[in-house]
Amino acid sequence: MDVYEAVTSRRAVRAFDDRPVPKEVLERVLSAAAWAPSGSNLQPWHAYVLTGAPLAELKKRAGERLAAGDPWDEPEYEMYPSALKSPYRERRSAFGEHRYGALGIPREDGEARQRAASANWDCFGAPAALFCYLDRELGRPQWSDAGMYLQTVMLLLRAEGLHSCPQMAWAKFHRTVSEIVAPPPGLLLFCGLSIGFEDLAADRSRIGRAPLGATVTFIDA
Repeated sequence: MDVYEAVTSRRAVRAFDDRPVPKEVLERVLSAAAWAPSGSNLQPWHAYVLTGAPLAELKKRAGERLAAGDPWDEPEYEMYPSALKSPYRERRSAFGEHRYGALGIPREDGEARQRAASANWDCFGAPAALFCYLDRELGRPQWSDAGMYLQTVMLLLRAEGLHSCPQMAWAKFHRTVSEIVAPPPGLLLFCGLSIGFEDLAADRSRIGRAPLGATVTFIDA
């Protein structure tokens, strides 16, 4: 797949079918993704990949927590500033309107929105999931490195005909994930990444992006 096609066709897919993802494909993708850039070649990411029974058990435990109304785990990092300023506030709001509007859920129906959000912890039906951890002692530049690694993984998945969905939502259930993957205590969960073949019968609309001039400034001689 052409690099431009991989970039522009990548999106957060929230409906997967049950076709299994071959292990050799995941190994090929993650072996190539190791070449993602990182400052001083620290390679700060620690990835755990779940499929089959371990992933099913994680989904089961997460579902039981949701059904019981368990509170989210104590956050280990701040996902968004408490007072999100413009234009980021408007972009986040537009995303919510697009996401739930595509599902036919009105803004005032908080219960329906919560039910839709709960699909996060089923990985939207995906048969494979990657959980990205970082060393607690590392700083913001290394978090940026992890982002570049995850983007590389997502683009390579597109080259394999697969889709993905990055999910910080899993950080809200980091204790449950830790029960399955058993990471060393020095690591914290950044996000999950659902992986699989897109369910073509589901909604496939996508939200747009800001115009070039809103995010890029060219300074010419």
